[in-house]
Amino acid sequence: MKIAVLAGGLSPERDVSLTSGSLIATSLSRSGHAVALVDLYLGLKKIPKDIESLFVKGESYSYKVETAEPDLEALIASNGGRRAPIGEGVLDICRAADVVFLALHGSIGENGQLQATLDCHGIKKYTGTGYIGALLSMDKDISKRLMVEAGVKTPRWVYVDTTHPNAKEIAATVGLPCVIKPASCGSSVGVSIINSIDQIDEAIKASAKYERFLLAEEMIKGREFTIAILDGKALPPVEIIPKCGFYDYKNKYQSGLTEEICPAHITEEENKRLADAALAAFSALRMEMYGRADFILGSDGEFYCLEVNALPGMTPTSLLPQEAAAVGIGYDELCELLVKLAYEKE
Repeated sequence: MKIAVLAGGLSPERDVSLTSGSLIATSLSRSGHAVALVDLYLGLKKIPKDIESLFVKGESYSYKVETAEPDLEALIASNGGRRAPIGEGVLDICRAADVVFLALHGSIGENGQLQATLDCHGIKKYTGTGYIGALLSMDKDISKRLMVEAGVKTPRWVYVDTTHPNAKEIAATVGLPCVIKPASCGSSVGVSIINSIDQIDEAIKASAKYERFLLAEEMIKGREFTIAILDGKALPPVEIIPKCGFYDYKNKYQSGLTEEICPAHITEEENKRLADAALAAFSALRMEMYGRADFILGSDGEFYCLEVNALPGMTPTSLLPQEAAAVGIGYDELCELLVKLAYEKE
């Protein structure tokens, strides 16, 4: 097959995406496919007359996630100030592909905009959920409302407009300590843990550089788990234990900073409750193909869903590949399965 792998983009999670995309492209090339790895934002410097010549076999790609998020303003400046999220030639190469593999994280890649754009251009065979599932899962306020309706427990929260935040209201609604985070970012970008009311305004300023609307959320103390859904089935969950601090950007993507136990050491009854909750959340958010849900097991014995991810990471430290491996699905086989699901999509 000819497969276009879209990665990068204009997102704080750009580096994570480029790492995922490099590994995916290498895997698909290793499996015999003709692959074109394309940066969604940068696009093509030159569009050849024979665009199919961009799909090549036998290539190997690599990229490394740094300890801090990328400087997007510097990237924009180096590209003449262009803020359009889709670069030149990207849609052309997607049209020429048999399947488009979305290796994007955050922003346009996960909020439904790219999926809707592809749909509008008649490009239907892409990996992951459609635009509705992407939109509903990416907006943490909307997703939590839908999860509550579906009976999935989630920490108490308040939706915050950074143009007129109210620290007293936040503390009164969700209590302290609490978590403040952008409403539509992933990879723990812009997340702060707040222990006193006088820290709230500073945390809001830190998160506001990513987007206007934030979430202030009750902090549930307990064990942290993630569980993936693949082709309608829940995979074995992973327990996440950061060696220092919380599961932030650095602890997620730098090897050796977090202990990840898969399958998690929980009872059969707990495993069933966790899987059922993940499947219920997945359904409530109208997601398709695959995704990953993050939970906290509170001291009250209840699982609280933090969020559901439409395009889970595929880096060396990512959790979906670990869960797939636990049921005998290796990395190459996982990539192949995701391509197959996309190709067979109606």
